Amino acid sequence: MQVPLKVNGRDVTVDAPPNTFLVHAIREHLHLTGTHVGCDTAQCGACTVHMNGRAIKSCNVLVAQAAGAEITTIEGIAQPDGTMHPMQAAFKECHGLQCGFCTPGMVMSAIDLCTYHPKADEAEIRALLDGNLCRCTGYQNIVKAIQLGGEGMAAAPADAKATATA
Repeated sequence: MQVPLKVNGRDVTVDAPPNTFLVHAIREHLHLTGTHVGCDTAQCGACTVHMNGRAIKSCNVLVAQAAGAEITTIEGIAQPDGTMHPMQAAFKECHGLQCGFCTPGMVMSAIDLCTYHPKADEAEIRALLDGNLCRCTGYQNIVKAIQLGGEGMAAAPADAKATATA
């Protein structure tokens, strides 16, 4: 099945069986391996990408369901010159990672969280992260990173904000 998508701003066509999950199309057909396969049951959030501007768990969406959609993966959030997205920079600054396996999905969820809940406090951030699992950090530095990243997103130029919701 030929499935047209716009991935990280580029028009692509994925040739995959209709029962292929979006996460596998992203990783195996488009070779964008920043999106991770964790649980295959939409429980951990490692596969989180943005579809039409909202965070989704790509292990729970068939590629055929995404036909015509705009998909943004972790590889697509930095600026064209390589400047990190404010949320990526915040995760680096606050050391919001250890092993790094959950980090791409966590960053993608955090961007969505700060886009749609820009004034979330620590308790709200913790509640809104439900469904994104980290087995290493205890979340304290992740929460700090999301707070800092949200401030950075609010202060970012319009083109950086557009990347966040693309």
